[in-house]
Parts: sequence; structure tokens; C-alpha cells
Amino acid sequence: MRDATDQKWATADLASVSKVFTDGNWIETKDQASEGIRLVQTGNVGEGVFKDRRDKARWIDDQTFDRLNCFEVMPGDCLVSRLPDPVGRACIIPETGDKMITAVDCTVIRPDEAKIDPQFFVYYSQSSEYLRNVDDRCTGTTRRRISRKNLGKIPIPLPPLEEQQRIVAVLDEAFEGLTRARAHAEANLQNAQDLFESLRFVMLSEQTEGWETHPLADCFRLKSGENLTAKKMVPGPFPVYGGNGIAGTHDACNLSGDNVIIGRVGALCGNARYIDHDIWLTDNAFKVVNYNFDFDHRFLAYLLNFKNLRSLARQAAQPVISNSSLADLELTFPASVELQADLAVKLANAETELEDIQKKYEAKLQDLDDLRQSLLQKAFAGELT
Repeated sequence: MRDATDQKWATADLASVSKVFTDGNWIETKDQASEGIRLVQTGNVGEGVFKDRRDKARWIDDQTFDRLNCFEVMPGDCLVSRLPDPVGRACIIPETGDKMITAVDCTVIRPDEAKIDPQFFVYYSQSSEYLRNVDDRCTGTTRRRISRKNLGKIPIPLPPLEEQQRIVAVLDEAFEGLTRARAHAEANLQNAQDLFESLRFVMLSEQTEGWETHPLADCFRLKSGENLTAKKMVPGPFPVYGGNGIAGTHDACNLSGDNVIIGRVGALCGNARYIDHDIWLTDNAFKVVNYNFDFDHRFLAYLLNFKNLRSLARQAAQPVISNSSLADLELTFPASVELQADLAVKLANAETELEDIQKKYEAKLQDLDDLRQSLLQKAFAGELT
């Protein structure tokens, strides 16, 4: 593949093709106001797009603007985030009607439009070549970032302005088509999810003959597993289930056979799972015990997830559910275990179909992302016709 040098394109450091190249302002909490001049920051910088997020905006007043000698960001300026993810993403500031400044986590670039088309730069900022150059100049390990000085050294290809504008026009049209394709795929996925939720609601909300309603506390009890810290885990054949799912493996098990387990603590507490193999259950999760009614375990897991146990968690340092917090939750279910099992099979089949659609959706999105990157690569290698 030919590169920009094969096309005899010039290159220049990013700072050298900018009329303004400056960092944002350091604004402390005490400097903020309820209205006035809007502060935009790294969260507003999407990959090629400005995320307005005005409802979450922070502000300063005119006196603070003058006192801190703030730099005003203008429509048409490029805003570059110096934090992940990814570092170096860029967008053009649109006309919002607000007077704006930016925070210190962004660099403001006012492109010299006699040298570079702003949208040409924004498209280039999404290319793998640019992102590699940015990554090479980043510092930090746990949190990568790039300094304004190093950002300014990023080499930018500079075909003639007429060619830059032609490339922008071609990419605009191509990416508009990709956006439509993505929206179509997302709509199909949402329709499938809505259909599954409707089916689940119908199957688990019936009030027909043979169905019963009882408080959870009258149906069964929940019992915690046993403490097992990460340090005490000995890698082995048995999955270790905690509050948020599988947390590792262990060389011993403490729960065998068919069971329903529920996350007790953590961000995903309340999630129910049907388990038909040997596991280690930690004290961050429950197993269902002391049944007072006959339940098909697969059906019960679907029913509990439908009831959204997480919504009944006590909000402490981290969410926690307990026998007492769930005691009054009403469960409606068929008395017939055979009917429960039949419903569980139908729900499992529907869930499998939804998972297949999700996999196709993810593959479609990956194809669209690959095509987008291929177009960018061709554009900045001088091969876009």
C-alpha cells in the first residue's frame, strides 16, 4: 500500500499547522458558578463528534473568566482530549450559543485553514496511524495521557487543500452510509430485545387458573456460601461464584447438583443463575434452600431475574440483598412443575435466539468498524478514489 510520501504529500507537526495551540484552564470547584460561561472538557470530546451534554455542564462567571485569564473556545476550533479512551480523540466545536472555555484535560487547536482543513484533521485523528503516533508519545502506565508538547509533535499529512476537501467529502458520504447501517443494526437488536422482554412478561405475569402468588419468604430461604478470598483460591476445575458471577476457580467445591444461586452483594447483586454443575459458592452469594413449594430450578431463575431483585437492595457502601429485604416480594408461579419446566424451555429458546441476534449484531458492528478504518487508511495513504 502506498503511503503519503509516495503521493509526494508534505507532512508537518500538528502545532505548526495551528494558529492557536493551547491547553485548557484549571478550574477548581470553588471557581464554578450556576450559569455564565460554559466549561467543556474531555467528556465532551467524542471520536470525531462533539458530545453536547449540556445538562451536565459546569459553568464559571465573567469575573472568574477575567481573574483566571481564561481562553475562550470558539466554534470551529478543534478540541483534543489528552486522556483516554482513546488518547488524542478530537472533535470540532459547533455553534452552541454558549460562551465556552475548556478544561486542562483538553488542548484547543485553531487550525490554520490555509494549511489544513479542520475536518481533514478530525478524520485523520481517527486513523490507526495517528493513534499509534499518539500512543508512542504518551506517558503513564495505569492512566495513559499525552502532554500538549508531545501532541504538537504528531506528524500530519498535508496534501493540497483541494485534495483535503475532496477526501473530506468522500469520507462524509461514506461515513453517513455507515452511520445509517449502524442505526439499522441497533434498531434490529432493540426490536429483538423488546420482543424477548414482551415474551418474558407474558409468560411470567399470567394470573390464570393453577397459578399461585406468595411472598418470597413463604416460598424458600436464602443461605450464603462460604468465605473464600482471592488469595486463598487454589486454581482448579471448579468455578468460584461470588456476588457478580464467576470470580475465579478453586480446587474444591461446596455446592453440587441442580441449584439456583443469587448474587448477594456488589454491582450485580440480585442476579439469579441456574447451576447444574459443581461449584464453590462464596459468602458474597446465596443459594436457594428450604423450599416450601415445588420449583423447576430453571424456571425459578427466570422468575427471580424478572422480578429485578437488584431494585430491592439496601444501598450501603455497596448494594446488598438479604432475606429480610426480599421477604415481602410477591412471586407468582404455576403450581405445576411440569408447566414451569415448559415455560423455562420456551424462555431458554427465546434467549438463545436473542443471543444469536446479539452475536450477529456485534459481528456487524465489527465489520462496520473495520470498513471505517479501511476507508481512513486508504484516505491517508492517497488511495481514496
